[in-house]
Amino acid sequence: LSVRLARSWSEVEAAQRLRWRVFAGELGAKIDSQALGVDHDRFDDHCDHLLAIDSSTGRVVGTYRILPPERAQRMGGGYSETEFDLKPLEPLRASMAEIGRSCIDPAWRGSPALGLLWSGLFMYAKERHYRYMVGCASVPITDGGTFAANLYASLQPSLVDPEWRVRPHVALDHQGLATGESVIAPTLIRGYLRAGARIGGAPALDRQFNTADFLMLLSMDQVDGRFARRFEASAPSPRNRVRSLAA
Repeated sequence: LSVRLARSWSEVEAAQRLRWRVFAGELGAKIDSQALGVDHDRFDDHCDHLLAIDSSTGRVVGTYRILPPERAQRMGGGYSETEFDLKPLEPLRASMAEIGRSCIDPAWRGSPALGLLWSGLFMYAKERHYRYMVGCASVPITDGGTFAANLYASLQPSLVDPEWRVRPHVALDHQGLATGESVIAPTLIRGYLRAGARIGGAPALDRQFNTADFLMLLSMDQVDGRFARRFEASAPSPRNRVRSLAA
């Protein structure tokens, strides 16, 4: 596997096709896109697209998209703001990159792909001197939302300080749905928390993707030392650190 930013719009489209297969094909998301089989929205053309690539075939097997703060400002906000009121995070905006649309090809789950993508995100933020990363982590609500509600209850110790907490535009009824059952957080959320991220507040209800979305906030100053060393050790080589497509 290699990890780098997309170098052409054809590589961006390969990432968008992977996203469609995962989000629409596996998870049943109702994606509003102009091209069938391609997950594209108004944010994509302004983002950098981080790719995990099978070096033997050139196939994109994992992806994240990254919206730098200056481009988010030009757009009037990022994707997270379609789900949350981010006013409490206003003091962080100038140095806060948004990440999202993460997915891994089913054949590569359990491989180093996700960890390598995280290394790429870490180096991206470090090289550009961004101090924060923010993004949504999704939990399916095919059970009506009970799991997500119980998960939020279990994550109370991992919430950001009260002054930083955001409010969802459409909230999951976590109080009404919670049963008190013990649950284990999904891999992505567990990984974020271990790296040092915190939960931004109550989850939002995303009807398009049929998920409960948790806002995750990671301060680069608070990245766990073990993870920082791991990220730096597996970071992409300088020749793979390519310039942004959307300058």
